[in-house]
Amino acid sequence: MPRAEHAYLRYVALGDSQTEGLGDGDDTTGLRGLADRFAEHLALHSPGLRYANLAVRGRLAGQVRAEQLAPALALRPDLVTVVAGVNDILRPRFDADEVAGHLEAMFGALTVQGARVLTMTFPDLARITPLARPLSPRVSALNERIRAAAARQGVLVVETGHHPVVTDPRLWSADRLHAGPLGHERIAASLADALGLPDSDDSWTHPLPPDGAPRPTVAAELRWAAAFLGPWLGRRLRGRSSGDARTAKRPELLPVLP
Repeated sequence: MPRAEHAYLRYVALGDSQTEGLGDGDDTTGLRGLADRFAEHLALHSPGLRYANLAVRGRLAGQVRAEQLAPALALRPDLVTVVAGVNDILRPRFDADEVAGHLEAMFGALTVQGARVLTMTFPDLARITPLARPLSPRVSALNERIRAAAARQGVLVVETGHHPVVTDPRLWSADRLHAGPLGHERIAASLADALGLPDSDDSWTHPLPPDGAPRPTVAAELRWAAAFLGPWLGRRLRGRSSGDARTAKRPELLPVLP
């Protein structure tokens, strides 16, 4: 991996629930998440780093562009993560070109202003839950377009889908829609590795030790669907989102505390 050439002073994260930190903490104690954890990696080598997180759960790629790009540009970041598109994949109507177009517009606007931009591809959801198998072609289509858009705009891409460990259930929260604490830490480590931070490496790709856990049963899959998938689908049918009436948790650039 290329090594980081200089310290970063202003890091801004754009995205949806993963970047907001769902699955890593809660709304009572506070969410941590991949961006918070990545900011902590950065701060080890950039003591003056300030960090803002504009992500809001439930946002589609077009909403991330419409709501978060202008505030991000106003903060004049020198480093940005843009991670969005999974919510689009899960919607009944999905257009990979449209989603990638929103992402590329953000990539271009941020890089033209001088920011270093990182993004990522997504793992096959069917490897996390078999019920998501119909979505596999959508994931592949979006990943292909993310790679192409990133190449055109000079954006770094973290390839999560290539590594079997990313679909280990121990990296995911109980809802299987969001990473758990260990998953968020692995994603943060992948960003540090892609950026070439000192002391970063590819250990985030290494498999976890065997734990002897049994394979999910049909009954377990049905319980998961009733507890998590059903309510999610219900919100979609009612035209609601988990992010309704929510705003960014960290809209301003603030120091990263140890």
